[in-house]
Amino acid sequence: MGRKWRDGHGELVVRGTDRDVRVPLEIAVSYRARTKGLLGRDAVDGAMLLSPASSVHTFRMRMPIDVAHLDRDLRVVAVRTMRPGRLGMPRLRARHVVEAAAGAMREWGVREGTRVEVVVAAAAEE
Repeated sequence: MGRKWRDGHGELVVRGTDRDVRVPLEIAVSYRARTKGLLGRDAVDGAMLLSPASSVHTFRMRMPIDVAHLDRDLRVVAVRTMRPGRLGMPRLRARHVVEAAAGAMREWGVREGTRVEVVVAAAAEE
């Protein structure tokens, strides 16, 4: 299932048992955007999707982050909280990574096995 995302904005939809949670999402698919990621920021509004990616690091980051590894079907294979200055282990089945402020994933109901959806902003689809 190939994805044709571009750098830009959209929404991360977390599929829940009783309700869906919609979160503002930055999409980073170019090498440059993925390399920069959340570096140099003091906070993140919503989440950031890095694709393709199977691992991340938090060197030169100013804040702890939650990291969700997604497989090709956008199902969560692992969720971790990482402090600044850490190197995350690659996840073999992971094809995408979602980063957010520490604690956000728990609030949104993201855990192993959760299915998410990426809804791209209309302007980014053109």
